[in-house]
Amino acid sequence: MANPPTIKEIAEKLHLAKSTVSRALHDHPSIGLRTRMKVQELARALNYEPNQTAIHFQQKKTFTIGIVLPELSEAFFSAAISGIEDAANQHNYMVLLGQSHDDAAREKKIVEIMKNHRVDGLIVSLAKNTGDYAHFEALEKFNIPVVFFDRIPDKKDIHYVACNMESGTLQAVSLLLEKGHRVIGMINGPEQLVATPQREAGFKQALQKKRLKFDASLTVHSDLTKEGTRAAMQQLLSNKRKVTAIVTFNDYVAQDAVQYALEQGIKVNKDLTFVSYANLPLSSYMAFPPIASVEQYPYEQGFKATEILLTLLNNKEQQQYHHIVIDSRLIVR
Repeated sequence: MANPPTIKEIAEKLHLAKSTVSRALHDHPSIGLRTRMKVQELARALNYEPNQTAIHFQQKKTFTIGIVLPELSEAFFSAAISGIEDAANQHNYMVLLGQSHDDAAREKKIVEIMKNHRVDGLIVSLAKNTGDYAHFEALEKFNIPVVFFDRIPDKKDIHYVACNMESGTLQAVSLLLEKGHRVIGMINGPEQLVATPQREAGFKQALQKKRLKFDASLTVHSDLTKEGTRAAMQQLLSNKRKVTAIVTFNDYVAQDAVQYALEQGIKVNKDLTFVSYANLPLSSYMAFPPIASVEQYPYEQGFKATEILLTLLNNKEQQQYHHIVIDSRLIVR
């Protein structure tokens, strides 16, 4: 198989300098029109293709963005990837994807691999048990910027896009209070996640507006597994105060919680009402969907995170940190 033609070969055939051929191929105005046409005509005849690796080396860029997220199978993160890819494609960037499967050790390994693959920057949504951010901080010395979205570190000196979970929870709990519920439980997420205390703050705020007392025993945590959610449901349903409504961490948690309630003979959305977060399409196919779900705009989060990253890549001297918080909205079904 013949070797692909090179700039050196074109230069030799036309008795030109390699630098002249390179500029002519890129339509550089310093090269005369006749020379440019001769070079480009020969390049087409030889089926010359630019060496992208050499170009990237020269530009000190690979035009590749790394994405690290918990689960590609979740519709929320699939929508976020669509936003990331759309923004990246507008600027001729490719994306390299890694799933942590909600495991901090795996997340650390993926970040190391992407660093070694010379990604220009990273967009990250943290694993549920990530508490140490050293693997992200280490990227600074390699000049690889990181933008977090949705699940973000509890740090100020980072770039991030997130959804206002406090206001979303306020809306969700207020809806239940308007419907007459007074004993409301919450299945919150892992305590390491920044959004977890935000949800609790929104819960308290809604109760305070109605002059109701916050009962800490009605707020339980799930590790987001099916087993963790069933244990959380068991804890809530065994409370001496009978809950009539539950706010669940997301629509997947709601699905597991509803299944457990049905197994206990509870009439869902009659004896026990659910509201949730994420507003995922799967709710349309549930026999007993939550009566409302907080829209977190994953596509917009992914798109805006990519825009921030591209800004950083084009101006690595920037000192200010980009913080974007998108207002959530309760979607009542």
